[in-house]
Amino acid sequence: MLVQSYLFFDGRCEEAIAFYRGALDAEVTMLMRFKDNPEPEKTGGVRPGTEDKVMHAQVRIGDTVILASDGRCTGQPTFQGSALAVTVADEAQAERRFAALADGGQVVMPLAKTFFSPRFGMVNDRFGVAWMILVGH
Repeated sequence: MLVQSYLFFDGRCEEAIAFYRGALDAEVTMLMRFKDNPEPEKTGGVRPGTEDKVMHAQVRIGDTVILASDGRCTGQPTFQGSALAVTVADEAQAERRFAALADGGQVVMPLAKTFFSPRFGMVNDRFGVAWMILVGH
């Protein structure tokens, strides 16, 4: 069994993927646009204006694959009640990743030493996705 995160960017998926390429060295391993759907009749068809939006993508970040889509393309994405945790090898990497994710976003808890990690912090990126960055042991 495999449990994966599936993020719906509500029309901003391609922008988000480009951002994560820079911030987290993300790699797209698969991307399908709505216009490429081989069975549109089974998914409600392709709404006008969404043809080039991302229907489904697989994005590798480190050893993890995140799934993503533009979803219904109705406007600003909202992410509530969850966070993605990124464990890095050292403090320099934590600082770099945290700063990259914070660019255009909002720092919730600045990176600092905690009882469980030499560096831990929380940030909501420019798309509203919550991230926790920590140095592993």
